[in-house]
Amino acid sequence: MTGLSEPLQRLVILHTNDLHSHFEQMPKISAYFDRVRRLWPADQVLTLDIGDHMDRMRPETEGTNAIANLEIMNATGYEAMVVGNNEGLTFTPDLLSAVVKNHARFPIIGSNIIDMATNQTPEWMQVSLILEKSGLQIGLIGVTAAYQIYYELLGWHVTDPVEAVEAQIRLLRPQVDILIVMSHLGLRMDQRMAEELEGIDVILGGHTHHVLEEPLLLRGTYICAAGKYGQYAGHIELAYDSAQRRIVELHGRVVPMTAEHEEDSSVIALLDHYRIAGAAALDEEVTQLRQPLRLDWYGESPLGNLLAAGLRRWTSAEIGLVNSGQLLQGLKEGRLTKGRLLDICPGPINPCRLLLSGADLLQALEESLIGEFMEKPIRGFGFRGEVLGVLCVDGITVELDSSRAPYERILAVHVGEKLLELDRDYVVGTIDMFTFGSGYLSLSRGKEVAYMLPEFIRDILASELRDEEAIAQSQSMRFTDLNTSAS
Repeated sequence: MTGLSEPLQRLVILHTNDLHSHFEQMPKISAYFDRVRRLWPADQVLTLDIGDHMDRMRPETEGTNAIANLEIMNATGYEAMVVGNNEGLTFTPDLLSAVVKNHARFPIIGSNIIDMATNQTPEWMQVSLILEKSGLQIGLIGVTAAYQIYYELLGWHVTDPVEAVEAQIRLLRPQVDILIVMSHLGLRMDQRMAEELEGIDVILGGHTHHVLEEPLLLRGTYICAAGKYGQYAGHIELAYDSAQRRIVELHGRVVPMTAEHEEDSSVIALLDHYRIAGAAALDEEVTQLRQPLRLDWYGESPLGNLLAAGLRRWTSAEIGLVNSGQLLQGLKEGRLTKGRLLDICPGPINPCRLLLSGADLLQALEESLIGEFMEKPIRGFGFRGEVLGVLCVDGITVELDSSRAPYERILAVHVGEKLLELDRDYVVGTIDMFTFGSGYLSLSRGKEVAYMLPEFIRDILASELRDEEAIAQSQSMRFTDLNTSAS
């Protein structure tokens, strides 16, 4: 029973996650958040983002170094965000630091991010935050997925997120009425935290793009999430009893941001501005192409060969491998700009070098000739294409007979002048996506994997496109189908 002398304190939490620069949704989200703020007292509404707001496939983000994202978030009234892997891994720390310092009017929380140079939280982040709403002390913890090898290449150490949350609970719980974890970890990790850690009131989730139409309640902790791409906004209303020092009522939902939803004209104007600014920045010339470069998702093509060759050279490898689906279109002759390169190669995919056995290489090559692999849609891992496509290669030549059964089509593979040895390890330059088991399982069996950051494969492609000799070599076919030759 709540005493009559102790009225309940009310709080509304508005939250988004995994926008991935779907700017078309931001005018709707901003208008909705404004409407909620008009209905509730200003000090009873808290607005948070749970990471991956930025995505460098979008020209507004790429062309402005994410200034567009931060200024639109400012206009929408966000009060804190946590770093997602798209912020933390696709921008260098120096670039992200500069843009946040100059443009973010809200704190960035990184409870499990350490600058390796100082052994401290990066100076432009906060390890945690306490703010007051509705007369309540609200504690915010923010954790991001621990892609340890990648972050260390960029100069950050990302600690175990559950341990980081546990440490922050010990520090904050005695000081706050409500403790919120902003978790860019994924649903399974959120459930694990709720089950293993005492003292968390609310977990706002993201990373795995899950939609929770109403909160999950696990051992006294509410778990909420609002999907992806701004398709929904999260809306939580809770009541807190200060006499009992606990939340006595919580209702959460996701609100669809549909086409007919009201839009914030000020955010539309900002978007127009940054669309123009981004396009102008990306109009910078990369090179002048003397000839068109064809692309084929389902067969060998010069542009795919060029990228494979670039990966082999960039990584100082014997063999270059990449899937044709990383590229979305071929190129016409004439002026090539950064914007056009972004159009055809939008994914934040990094090169890597590894040791791969001849047997695993042969398996991937065989699979790349099978229709179900060519047409396979890939989700996540930085992939921004439609289908896997075929394998594009460099440093090897392949003789095949397409009339034979799957996994029996390749007759011979030469690495340089020598036949492929199944039990030998080869140095292969390829893409990080393959090391995670995406596309071809055999390519994830590589050893001594070395990821190469911060360059994306479009940076490598740009370098190759400036090299006339490399372009000429890309016309040389690596695959010979004896069945076609015979006919």
